[in-house]
This record gives sequence, structure tokens and C-alpha cells, in this order.
Amino acid sequence: MGVKINTEHWKSMPGTDDIHRFELVNGIVLLARQNATSPSIQINGYMAYGSMFDPAEKLGLAQFTTLGLMKGTQQRNFAQIYDALESVGASLGFASSVHTTSFSGRALSEDLPLLLSLMKESIVQPTFPVDQIERLRAQFLTGLEIRDQSTADMASMRFDAMMYPNHPYGVPVDGFSHTVRAITLSDLVEFHREHVGPRGMVIAMVGSPTPEKMRAHIEEILGDWKNEDQASEPPFQPVAAPRETRREHVELPGKSQSDLVMGTVGPRRLDEDYIAASLGNNVLGQFGMFGRIGEVVREQSGLAYYASTHINASSEAGSWEVSAGVNPANMDRAIDLIIGELERFTREAVSLEELEDTQSYYLGRIPMQMESNAGVAGALINLERYQLGLDYYRRYPQLVLDVTPEKVLEAARRYIEPDKLYIATSGSHA
Repeated sequence: MGVKINTEHWKSMPGTDDIHRFELVNGIVLLARQNATSPSIQINGYMAYGSMFDPAEKLGLAQFTTLGLMKGTQQRNFAQIYDALESVGASLGFASSVHTTSFSGRALSEDLPLLLSLMKESIVQPTFPVDQIERLRAQFLTGLEIRDQSTADMASMRFDAMMYPNHPYGVPVDGFSHTVRAITLSDLVEFHREHVGPRGMVIAMVGSPTPEKMRAHIEEILGDWKNEDQASEPPFQPVAAPRETRREHVELPGKSQSDLVMGTVGPRRLDEDYIAASLGNNVLGQFGMFGRIGEVVREQSGLAYYASTHINASSEAGSWEVSAGVNPANMDRAIDLIIGELERFTREAVSLEELEDTQSYYLGRIPMQMESNAGVAGALINLERYQLGLDYYRRYPQLVLDVTPEKVLEAARRYIEPDKLYIATSGSHA
């Protein structure tokens, strides 16, 4: 019968007629969409710096700098920043990744000037007070100690190191304990001076003010911000697929569960076959109780506590991964079953029923996401980050429906070679 779509849902999706894109003189891009029925406003965005700028001996510097932004500014100390937010029920936060540092905030529309002022102070005028920074370092190190005892995290980190040698994707954004201990206060100040600037900054705003009022607020508060020292994004080395299967283990004694991450290169977000690969991945290891792999490894064989697949599609490279948590005694058997499912996935097309179920799911989740200001703001950010076009969500249903079982098979064969995989495991030996 085919997949049915509700055309009225998609007419109301953000599009060229109601997304307003402005570019300020200093390089900041604003995407604004009005929701006149909402009393609040949501701000999502990112700045063009992240762990790609971290020196090898001080990994975690970008994240440390970012976490320090709201610890004190030239106008307010740590307590005053949070008192100002709490006094109006607003929120504001920052987090770094490889390419960007993201931020999000929410307030009643009448409190937008306060929210933007606090955001500017934190971004442009942090003071990195010593007592707050050392308290933050202690929290940072505690988090790393916990991470380093997680079999899932250790398997994932080892897989990334295998997948992305000599590449920013191959090291953790939050660094290691010894690199975080090596970071000094002057490192934070200098990193901020060299990398935090308006060029490449993108802001999405969704709420009751008109787009013109949103623009006026941004121009008034951030329009005069400049940083002549802001560094450009460094070049990234290409990522190669494995030439043979390679397996590495991180020993964590005394663990009752072991974790594995295995896979190969996958599509980048802008690759033509990304949607076909994404739909196929849902069949392989996401849908229902984690798709085919979850069904075979977890439900039928009882070998895993969980088993699923993921496509991590970034701008520079992508990976197609399988993750599972298993009893150490079942590790080899679980790996064999996963490889068997990958062989089947690259040998024969998914069924039309499997594909249509996935297409229906993909077409159903987007309208639900767009029910909130936060969902719309996040969607607008992705439009700009990946240059998808302001009409992307109007075109999206057809992009999904154009995928056929044959296109899924082509994508699977393009990326996955079941006899050439990186396999990372962590935990106790059986």
C-alpha cells in the first residue's frame, strides 16, 4: 500500500517563507522563526571552535575553556550569573565538540535582553576566576576517572583511536586526566583569545518576537563584537576504511560486563547516500528492539544486554558502528553473530515492509520534534551547519520516500565490508 504522509503536517514545517536568515557584519548568522503563540523564546547556536584546536599535550582545553565561561565575567561573579538566570526562570549552557561549541538558552520573551546579555558576558568577557577554575578542574578530573572505568566508554574511545589515527575525531573531546592537569589558567585565557570569536557563529531563535525584533536584539548586543585574532579551522586529514579486520582490547579487571564497538567508515552528512544509509541503519540496528542485530544477538541468542548500530555522520568523516554490552564469556560469539548480520545486510536488500516501517517512523518523528521551540531551533541549526537549504524540511518527505531497498543495499555495500572491520572491546577477559 505504500507509506502515507499527512501533507498538512509538512506544509507547517519551517521553510523559506518563515525562516528568516540574517548575516551580521561581524560574521554572525541568525536564523529566526516566529511562534506568536509562545510566551517564551529558545536560543540555540554554536561558535566555530572546539577540540580540533587542542594541543596534543593539553587535550580537553577547548572543553575546559567552555566550561569556564560561566564561572565569572567582568560584570558578575559565578553566583550573580546564576542568580540572574534563576530570578526569571531562564536557562543558559555551553558544551564543546570537535568542530564547534554549542550553546542553548531559554527565557520568557520579555527577558530576552537579559538572557542575551548574560550570554554575551559569558562568551566575550569571562574572567576564569582561579577558585572556580580549580573547583571545575576537580569536577572535570572526577568525571574522567568515572569515564575511564566504563567499559562502554573505553571501547568507544579505543574504536575512535583505531578509526581516526592522527585525527581530531580519534581523541576524546574531554581529554585525559594528565592532559587536563597540565592546563594552566593562562592556557584558558590564551585559548579564549585565539579561538572564541564571531566568525562562524550561528544563532537560531524561535519564539514570540518578530524576526526583525530578534535581529535587532542580536545586533544591539553582539553586533559590535570582533576578534581579529580568531583562528581559522585547521585542515583535516582524510579517513581511510580498514584494509583488514583489526581487534584491540582495553582490559578493565573485575567487570561483569564487557562492551564492544565495531565498524568502519560511514557516510558524511552531506553525502548523497546519507539518507539511504540512515534508513538502512534503522533496519539493521535501531528499529523496535534494536533492529535485526538486536533481534538476533539479544532476543534470539540472549548474548547481549543491548546491541544496536549507529551512523555518526559529521562534516569531515563518518563511521558506521555496532555497539553491544555482553557477558565476557559471550564476546566472541556475539561478534560472530554481528558479522553474520552485516554479511546478510550487504548481500540482500532489506524487505519492502522493513523499509516502509522505517520510512513511516522517520516521517512521524520530525513533526513531533517541531512541536516545541527547542525542537525547531535545533532543526534550524542543522540547516545552517550542514548547508541543507531553508526548504529542507519541506523536501524531506520526498527524500525519505525516494529511498528504495536497492538504494539501501547500494549504500550498505559502499561502506560495509564485513571482513574488514575495526573491533574494540573493553572489560575483563572471560
